[in-house]
Amino acid sequence: MPYPDSPDVALAADGLTARYRRRGPDVLDGASFTVPAGVVSALVGPNGAGKSTLLELAAGMRRPDAGTVEVCGGPPRAGHPRVAYLAQHRPLFGRFTVAETLRTGARLNEGNWDAELAERVADPSRFHRNDRVGDLSGGERTRIALALALGKRADLLLLDEPMADLDVLARRELMGLLMAHVADTGTTVVMSSHILSELADACDHLLILDAGTVRLCGDIDELTSAHAVVTLPGGADRLAGHTVVESRTAGRGTSALIRPAGPLSEDWDVRSPSLEELAFAYLAGSGAPGLSRSTPSHVKESVA
Repeated sequence: MPYPDSPDVALAADGLTARYRRRGPDVLDGASFTVPAGVVSALVGPNGAGKSTLLELAAGMRRPDAGTVEVCGGPPRAGHPRVAYLAQHRPLFGRFTVAETLRTGARLNEGNWDAELAERVADPSRFHRNDRVGDLSGGERTRIALALALGKRADLLLLDEPMADLDVLARRELMGLLMAHVADTGTTVVMSSHILSELADACDHLLILDAGTVRLCGDIDELTSAHAVVTLPGGADRLAGHTVVESRTAGRGTSALIRPAGPLSEDWDVRSPSLEELAFAYLAGSGAPGLSRSTPSHVKESVA
């Protein structure tokens, strides 16, 4: 697929495939998608869906086994000046102090470093600037890693579980700083998280991965408008003619998430789905922590 030579595309993949062993199963299996520039994209999927692998590939930390991925109109590479990557395992130099870590970030990104933003995110007042990073708590290390990512003032931020290890108040504070940064700079963000409510409040674009393939991708408002949650008397056979993503018995009737293919019956209760309902429906049956439902459900049909 020829990638658009356009500032409107921040991240794109075509047939992207990756595996951990030469003959092992594919972690990503022919994934194709486009993330427009300027959006905050929620990267959603169960454990093992390929989310972290996708972010590693986009950051240039590994190469695909097949297919292609491009960032900001070109091939990914480690240390890309327009891309900042926050890995899930927070790779920091444990023997560096907080001050040394921030100074290193400034040196590596000379001319494009936002020292004031990095300081606000790291918030060294919570600990001593001469504390070694390896002695900090998990939440404190997360703050330092996020400070390095945001301080770079990159065009594309790749964030793998960025708020992990943070308490509720710290999550709210740092998400606020992140959203203010996005509003100020127009930075594109691709962010994975198992906390769907956290993503719903921040994101305007959705990318769902399951078993290494793209199940759904697009603007959240457009996706919710294209789907409907319906509750109707009778069985699922009354949904014939519509694309059924998920359906289940609800009392003496049926509840379902569908893509309507025409007018809906007047005796149906109809409303737009939330982000959580979209994600749960397309990932029904995955059993992933944080992405599960208490009631049994089955995916009938999916639209990638």
